[in-house]
Amino acid sequence: MKSTPLYATLASGALLLGTPFTQVLAADADPAQQCAALRDVPLYHTTLTRAEWVADGTIAADPNSAFTGTTVRDMKAGPHCLVQGEIEPRTGVDGKHYGINFQLRLPKDWNGKFLFQGGGGANGFVAPALGSIPVQASSATPALLRGYAVVSMDSGHQGTTPNLPAVFDVAFAADQQARLDYAYAAIGKVTERAKQLVQANYRSAPKHSYYMGCSTGGRESMIAAQRYPNEFDGVVVGNAAFRLSRATLGATWTYQHLMAAAPKNAQGQKILANALSQKDLDAVVKGVLKRCDAKDGVADGIVNAWESCDFKPEMVQKEIGAKKVALLKAIFGGAKNSRGEALYAGFPFDTALTETSWREWWLGTDASVPVNTSNNILSIPLLTNYFMQPYSTTRDPLKFDFDRDVASTLNTRGLNDGDSPNLKTFKANGGRMIIFDGVSDPIFSAFDQRDWYRAMHETTGDAQSFARLFIVPGMTHCGGGRALDDFDPLTALEQWREEGKAPAHLLAKGEAFPGKSQPICAYPTVTTYVGGDVNRPESYACK
Repeated sequence: MKSTPLYATLASGALLLGTPFTQVLAADADPAQQCAALRDVPLYHTTLTRAEWVADGTIAADPNSAFTGTTVRDMKAGPHCLVQGEIEPRTGVDGKHYGINFQLRLPKDWNGKFLFQGGGGANGFVAPALGSIPVQASSATPALLRGYAVVSMDSGHQGTTPNLPAVFDVAFAADQQARLDYAYAAIGKVTERAKQLVQANYRSAPKHSYYMGCSTGGRESMIAAQRYPNEFDGVVVGNAAFRLSRATLGATWTYQHLMAAAPKNAQGQKILANALSQKDLDAVVKGVLKRCDAKDGVADGIVNAWESCDFKPEMVQKEIGAKKVALLKAIFGGAKNSRGEALYAGFPFDTALTETSWREWWLGTDASVPVNTSNNILSIPLLTNYFMQPYSTTRDPLKFDFDRDVASTLNTRGLNDGDSPNLKTFKANGGRMIIFDGVSDPIFSAFDQRDWYRAMHETTGDAQSFARLFIVPGMTHCGGGRALDDFDPLTALEQWREEGKAPAHLLAKGEAFPGKSQPICAYPTVTTYVGGDVNRPESYACK
């Protein structure tokens, strides 16, 4: 990666403020001494709160893994330097403390590479900087354990609302600078400081720099390629919230339709969870499998030919009734205004509608009042409190008007959404992009990610030469569902960027299909059965 003037200065042996490295770190210092000395590295508007040598130990699992895709397991890490700091600490317009908190882990046995670990949800927390593959089921080795220097951040705010996990807390939207940092600015600020610390610790700039994340972290990866193309050699984009302003419209559209259809309990309260019964969802999944499972050459419970699946709810009207057919057509058809103009993409009918990881977004996991869906706790407040202007916490999503109110989201949309199809600088620099998504993702439509990829191909040109899209049938948000959701996009990115080996597929397995392994083919090719043992990857080809 070409150095910016700042990093060129760092590489020559000078830190900001003209302080030479030799004044900060002794040339013969052991790793623990070097780590402690990082506290004295002068960084612009940054306070380093910790620089501690970790000889060995366990890194706890990220409690927000459902929204970041990171590992649900504790991980054993080798010796490394743990650095924590805060960039631009300040008091916001709402009187609360703000700053971009980050964590950087610098392994003793450095492989010369740097990875920025993406966040999730509304951020507001600093996840362990481990660099896990951002799909929950992945068994692949995390970046830190491969020798990467890894950084994570909270994107400029901490969750402060009582009894609300930080990942759901959008109260930061009251502060304009916090909005900017969450949208994109924190990525550049943390990248700058983290690379300075890498340079100070190892006396060398990273030879390769990558960004990797799922959900909000996937959006951040796309922002990194679009806004900071000179800083990153490659990005892994998972189930990206890249068009978040539109996806939150979609979530609100779905909520309004489901609530309109929801039955009431004995107290007269509408129960969202019962708007679609388990029997209804079972019928849909059965119908999808009957209609589309064998389109890829074998009926094995995986609809690889998802794009050509022509299931329609009318096909199961006998089982679910005309009203449920109309409801499914409305919510899977995507948000629209009264003129029928699409505001967000529709969703594919797929096989994970009966899974908890799907239900928790649209219907909730129980018949509670108020509803406990992830859409209602996270997606919809992002629309009403963050995207809509002016800032307010009292808007009723059931009263959102898809003709009148969309305009109030456009200002923040322009700052936040990572949907530019222009990646010409990233491509020209030799950047590489691995994108994965789930056909059954209930919040960020696989159709939308596909449509962006097509648009990027038209705008940037020859998308396949530097970006590959892998859409996983049956997978919900950042893993889960009825899917082969254990795969390794980071190794695919490394091999492509560093060795020139473009990935035609990702090899995948998953707990939902014990003993089975098959390729997830790069779009637009389809994983197709060509004969042999249906559980063996060599029985499939990308066509």
